[in-house]
Amino acid sequence: MNVDNQLILKLQQLARLELNPAEQQKIQHDLNNILKMIEKLNELDTSGVEPLVYLAEQTENRLRNDEVGNHITTESALKNAPNPSFPYFTAPKVL
Repeated sequence: MNVDNQLILKLQQLARLELNPAEQQKIQHDLNNILKMIEKLNELDTSGVEPLVYLAEQTENRLRNDEVGNHITTESALKNAPNPSFPYFTAPKVL
């Protein structure tokens, strides 16, 4: 596969980009280089390689214990609030 000007123009339209001709040429050159590298990778024999499922060896989630910790009361949480409205914090409207 080769990247031509028509494909660059289509990608430019899909991505809503406005590229000058020099930028179009650079992107065309870069995409052709990427495709060449992928073609080289396709030449490799990967018949004995297992597919990579996880990047880390750990396949289980390590969860922490659900323990009750130190909590503050509602009154102490609202003590330094600029506009407390018990039992809530109030904030100005944002539209």
